[in-house]
Order: sequence, then structure tokens, then C-alpha cells
Amino acid sequence: MKTVNHWIGGKTVEGTSGHHGPVTDPATGAVTTQVALASLEEVDAAVAAARTAYETWGTSSLSARTAVLFRYRALLDAHRDEIAALITAEHGKVHSDALGEVARGLEIVELACGITIQLKGELSTEVSSRVDVSSIRQPLGVVAGITPFNFPAMVPMWMFPLAIACGNTFVLKPSEKDPSAANLLAELAAEAGLPDGVLNVLHGDKVAVDGLLAHPDVAAVSFVGSTPIARYIHATASAHGKRVQALGGAKNHMLVLPDADLDAAADAAVSAAYGSAGERCMAISAVVAVGSVADELVAKIRERAEKIKIGPGTDPASEMGPLITAAHRDKVASYVTGAAAQGADVVLDGTGHTVEGFEDGHWIGLSLLDHVSTDSDAYRDEIFGPVLCVLRVGTYEDGVALMNASPFGNGTAIFTRDGGAARRFQLEIEAGMVGVNVPIPVPVGYHSFGGWKDSLFGDHHVYGNDGVHFYTRGKVVTTRWPDPADAPAGVDLGFPRNH
Repeated sequence: MKTVNHWIGGKTVEGTSGHHGPVTDPATGAVTTQVALASLEEVDAAVAAARTAYETWGTSSLSARTAVLFRYRALLDAHRDEIAALITAEHGKVHSDALGEVARGLEIVELACGITIQLKGELSTEVSSRVDVSSIRQPLGVVAGITPFNFPAMVPMWMFPLAIACGNTFVLKPSEKDPSAANLLAELAAEAGLPDGVLNVLHGDKVAVDGLLAHPDVAAVSFVGSTPIARYIHATASAHGKRVQALGGAKNHMLVLPDADLDAAADAAVSAAYGSAGERCMAISAVVAVGSVADELVAKIRERAEKIKIGPGTDPASEMGPLITAAHRDKVASYVTGAAAQGADVVLDGTGHTVEGFEDGHWIGLSLLDHVSTDSDAYRDEIFGPVLCVLRVGTYEDGVALMNASPFGNGTAIFTRDGGAARRFQLEIEAGMVGVNVPIPVPVGYHSFGGWKDSLFGDHHVYGNDGVHFYTRGKVVTTRWPDPADAPAGVDLGFPRNH
């Protein structure tokens, strides 16, 4: 059986822990690969390689760094299909969705190619007689990224291109469920000329994660995943003196006002709820229908959802693939089977769905729940699957109050033709990313991605300006160069004067 090994110091390094994890093709349920799971000694080796590389990479010129990144961008573009095929084989998402993931990751590589602008400092001259003050940003050193299964290429590219462009070196710990894309990303970086040890890929489970969180040579940790783990990452890494950005889970709401274009709203709800089989932290999982629109909106959503073709990601006709594991499929199904007992109307029940010829795959169909209450499990929990809840409220104010009461605050959207209502919504809603007639408001690369409340632990969002600030630290330099004609100033114990 094929084994996915680590990438340390610019080369493939076979695992020595003796522990491996299974990698499954979600469309067939078959174990196709095994991945090496790192020991603490292998964590040390990856960090040591990064620390050694930082000695030269951290002082390299911006032009040298960006030259590598420009070549890297070209190689990623040339290998889009290959990266996407690995994602489909191990995650299960359809090929077109995998290609979209690669494209969004490329946005951050392109941002990193322009890092010279992002790292420009500031200078104030003559703040006092012959005194100048400048502000500069410098890299942190060795930084780590711990990334989830649902975007095995995009989320790593949210992190390491900016980190290395800023002069850091990087240890990536991708999900052990779909590890191969991360190795290919690292191999292409080496082909682009990235020096050995600047980017390392360490596969593993909690042993590797805890090793990175506690390692004295790791200066910062970036994480994307569920809220309980994000909270743990933030608390543990912070306790070890590290800078942390930990992006957690979500329960993203879409508010539909009575004046909305219901066809557009239904299209958006189906796309945002069921795309990538609902396995994304920006999926719309709760539609909040205001007033009299609910019945018609639910009917339109159902009509569209029933037409979605579910099948293997390798089939060009498939619009939605399987879930990542059988255990996750069963957990998602449990929310649907328990919904009626908690007062919901099960409009569509996707449990029990199978695909002919792929009966052992991790399949589940699309589910639509109406009249969902805010105290039900299907509403409270992040399901992370193709289940859409519809909640009904009487007014705009009721809808916003319901949404703001959620402990999550990742993304949200409003559908309306009323510009005044939309403006009010974007100011009143408690979420980090807001869409106006846009169901999944993931920012472009030069704006930052991140939520509020239990969807983010730490002060910085990921990529964009926040990403640059996270991977650098500021330094202020105050300089006085005496004029050769000056007489000695003498000793002055008073407070420094600026006038």
C-alpha cells in the first residue's frame, strides 16, 4: 500500500514512529493509502530543519523571496488538475469544486508575490532636532500551521505563502484524512527554488499537534478547524508563549426579507448549503425567513435540491460528492433522523441515499428541515454536512436578534432589494464576514478572512493585512546623527524633549 510520508528539509522523509493512519477514498469506502503519523522526535526534526533554514531565509532579500513565489505561482497554475485530482481522491469533493479550491489558494500566493508593498515601513523625519523615527516589520522565525480536512490545499495556502514571504519558515501539519495535496504543494515549492527547510510538511495526529504547540522554537501557530479544537489550540499555544490565530466553527445564517428575489435566494441557499457536501465553515446551514415568504421559499429550495446529482467526484456529471468518512456520514444523518422528535418538519430526508456501483461510499443525500427551533440539536450544533435548517420569524428585528444570539459569528448573509435594510444589517449583525445578496462572503485575498465570537480565538484574521501582521512583529527605531559642527550636548537627566 502507498504511504504518504513527511516532507522535511526539502525531501521526503519516511516515518519512523511505526504508527500510520488510513486514508480512504470516500466514494468507494476503500482504504487506498496510509499516512505516517509523527512522533515527538519527528516533530523536533521538522522544527529543527525550519530553524536552520530561518538563519538564511529570514535575512534574505524581498526580491529573492518574491522571485521564488512568482515561479511557485506558475507551477501551481500548471499543476491545477493534478492537485485537484488528489483532493477529489482523498476528500471526495467533485473535481470542479477541487479546482475552485486551488484557484482560491492561488489568490494568496499572488498576494504573497506582492509582499514588498505589504512590508513597507514608515519614516518620520525631524521629530526632534536631527531625530528620525522609523517603523519596520520583521519575521517571527519558525511558525506552524494546523489545517483541516475540508480544504486540504486552500487552507494551507492561506497560511504558508504569506508566512514565508514575510521571511518566516513553516511547518505544516495537514489533516491526516487527506494528506497528499500538502506534499505536492511542498514539492512544487522546492521545484520553484524554495530553499530546503523553509517549508516542511509533518503528518500526524494529536501527538504532532501537541508537540508543535509546546515546542520552544515555534513562535506562532495558525489553525482552522472546529470550535472546541480552536479553543484548545489557542489556550495551549498561548500558555506556551506563542502567538495564535485559531479559526473555529460556524453556524452561518442567511436572512431572507419579504422583498427579496426568492428565486435568487433559493438558488443561493441550495448552492451555499449543499456545495462541497456542506463540509465547509462558510456553508449556509440556517435560513431565517421573515414574514410570509417562508412557504414559497421552502418550496423553491426543495425543488432545486431534488435535482442535485450526487455521485463520485471523478464523474463530471456529479454536483455533490460523498462525506469524508463513514463515521461523519452517520453523525450527520443522526441530526436528520432526530429532527422530527425535536419539532422540525423533515421536508427532505437524505439519509439512506446510495449511489449505484459505489454502495460502500460515504453517501448521504440532501436534507431540508423546516420549522426548526433554536433549542434543537440541528440548529445549535455545527453539522458540517448537507443539512439546511429553515427558521421562521415575524420581523427583521426578530431575525437579527435570533442570529446574534448564536455563539458563532463566522459568516452571514442577507437577501433583500432594500439598500437601507442591507446597510442596517451589515452594521447590526455580529459576524466577521457579511454578504449582501452574496451567500458565501469569503473575502478575496487582499482582505482578511475570520469570524467573531466562538468562530475565532486570537486577535488576527487569516491572510490579507491581518495575515501579514500576524506573521511579522513591529519594531520602532529612533535615530540621531549629530552634525559634525555640533558642540557636545553634555549630560541631561531631564525627560527627552521633542520641541
